[in-house]
Order: sequence, then C-alpha cells, then structure tokens
Amino acid sequence: MFEAGEPIDQESLEALMDAAWPAVEHAEAGPWVLRASEGVTQRANSVWPRGAVTHAGEVAEALRSAADWYRRRKLPLILQTFDDARSEVLHDVLDTQRFTRQSETLIMVRGTEPWAPVQQSPVRQSPVQLSPAQPGVELSAEPTEDWLRLWWAVDGRGGERELAVAREILTGCPSLYALARDDDGNPAAVGRLALVGGRGGIYCMATAAGRRRQGFGSLVLAALLEEGTRLGLDGFWLLVTSANAGARRLYETAGFLRQGSYLYRQAPLRRAPGGC
Repeated sequence: MFEAGEPIDQESLEALMDAAWPAVEHAEAGPWVLRASEGVTQRANSVWPRGAVTHAGEVAEALRSAADWYRRRKLPLILQTFDDARSEVLHDVLDTQRFTRQSETLIMVRGTEPWAPVQQSPVRQSPVQLSPAQPGVELSAEPTEDWLRLWWAVDGRGGERELAVAREILTGCPSLYALARDDDGNPAAVGRLALVGGRGGIYCMATAAGRRRQGFGSLVLAALLEEGTRLGLDGFWLLVTSANAGARRLYETAGFLRQGSYLYRQAPLRRAPGGC
C-alpha cells in the first residue's frame, strides 16, 4: 500500500487514520465518506471529505445529501476538515452556512528511531532512564477490562452501551494495547497502537487522575513505539488536540513532528418554531 521508509503524504495518512478508527457504519457518497457509530466519538460520527470538491455548488449538494443521511440516524452533521488547499472551497461554504469550528487537532508523525524517556523519579527527583520493556507495562492484542475501564474513565462519554460501541471501534482493526500499573498493581496509564498499512497509529493515550506527571504515559508510549519497531513498522502517527500542551511536549520529546492538522465543522442547530 505504501513504500517502506518513505515519507507519507497527507491523503494516504488520512486513509490510515480512517482505517485506524473504523466507524460502525461506513458509506460512500461520491468523493466523501460518511461515518456513524451511534454518536460515540466525533471521529467515528463525522464526514471524511476525501478528495477535493472544487465547486461551491457541488459542496452544497454534498452537504444536503450528508445532512439527510445523518438526520435519519438522529446525529448532527459534522465534517472532519483538514488544513490544506483541498479544503479551501469547502471551508468557504461551511463558513457561509455558519458551521461551528471545534477541536482543532494536530497530526504528528515520526520514524522508527529508538526513544527511551527520561523521567523524574517521584522519590529522588533526579533523572532516571526508564525502559519501555520493564515489567510494569503489559501488552495485549485485545483491550482488557482494566484497559477499557481506565481509558473510558478518562476519555469516555456515556454508559455501558456507549462503551460497547467504543470497543467495537477499537477492535475494528488489528491493534496492540499497552497498560502500565503503579507499584500497587493498579492501572495507571493506557495507550493503543493501531496497525494499519505497515504503519502504527498511537491512540487512546490516557493516564489515571492520581497518576499524572509520574512518567506512566511516557512508559506506555515508549512501549508501543518499541513494539511497533520490533514488528517492522515503517513509521508512526498520532493525533493530539492543539490545546493539550502537556501531551504535545511529550510527543515532541519522543520525536514526533507536526505534519498537518484538522478540525471538526458542525452544522448549526436548528431551533424549533416558537409557540407564539
């Protein structure tokens, strides 16, 4: 699908991102891809406007068709729009129709060069080299109950039904799941490595509220990178909201570089007519 060792272009990376977070429903609508998953995560409930639509009239028609598709599923119309020249006409039409802008997200990539985090010891407050292969990090091919519960407690929205849908999304492509435990054996941090097209996508990085800034997230990231390299992957990508400065610093330290960005554009809510 992609040549080993070569930089990946934006359109190919978008295809990897779509495959790494597969929606429960996936429909083709001309150059666009419509995705729905009962409202669980924006990514799996948004339009991927794959390919450029260069005429405003074509964009407006595609929006009407997509709006009808989502309306039948009782979901809002949301588009995942990328920051490049292909999206210029689309953004102009969305601005005219007063679509909101939400969740600006950076796309970051790195190669397979080794990385071991330097973390402050919570006891001595001095730099300590941590090995990603140490026993505190568990790797599995399926999300364990401990893994799911920690991730959902940090990033989840909803109850057991929504969690079941989220699990269906997570397991929709081959993946590895990393879990770091604290000294008492309690889940401290988790992460997921989606294995798609010979590359690895880092997803679901989450740390328990009482275990932040203690190096557990770094351990999880290093373990996933190490295992992905061992499996012969050609490179890695991840997605991080631009507002998450702490996570961005970690990923930059780990060698990730910005390749692009996207945001979500949501159709304005239509108010019901008043009673008088």
